[in-house]
Amino acid sequence: MARPREFDLEDALDRALDAFWTKGYEATSLDDLCAVTGLSRSSFYATFGSKRKLLLRSVDRYVEKRTPRLAEVLMQPMPVREAFAALLAAFIEQIVSGAGRKGCFLGNCAAELPRNDRQAHARVRKGLAQNEATFRAALLRGRERGELPRNADVDALARFFVAGFQGLRLIGKSNPDRAVLEDVAATMLRCLDQARPVARRRTKRRAAHERKNASARTATRH
Repeated sequence: MARPREFDLEDALDRALDAFWTKGYEATSLDDLCAVTGLSRSSFYATFGSKRKLLLRSVDRYVEKRTPRLAEVLMQPMPVREAFAALLAAFIEQIVSGAGRKGCFLGNCAAELPRNDRQAHARVRKGLAQNEATFRAALLRGRERGELPRNADVDALARFFVAGFQGLRLIGKSNPDRAVLEDVAATMLRCLDQARPVARRRTKRRAAHERKNASARTATRH
């Protein structure tokens, strides 16, 4: 059976993604997917192959849509610490308002899918790796601008933020309390705050050293 004349593949993927994200993979039935995509069963199989194949495409679709949004916030012309604070604030606002209480789709899939489904977990890992790369790029830029020490381990920081954002989304599913979420965010940001005083102390020591040398030079002239 042919697909509906007005069928839009990307819109169908978005609707299927939302169904999986809301109900979970196992609880989302084939009838649910046919209803949200507007396809008959025969058209569904002809278009997507199977429910599992549609899940894999939904994971790719989620990463394709979400990663640029992370980069958009983190690439704003502001210090890296402020950029991460803005991203955390946006996540918290989504959770508190209700729109973000479904958790992270990647995290949900990682928790629900069987461990032996290597292909699905590989897709999830790829998505998390893209998030990590986005965080790393922002941190590298901050390090280049002197907002982080030259020896700052941006790889470790990027992995930490991946885990931190996953944890924030997980907590938000069951406890969308703003104060609790902001405590988590503040603790996450401390890993960047701890690096900043080091640079300031070095600057102060350098300035004090320069003043001492200037005083010594002045004294030798008299």
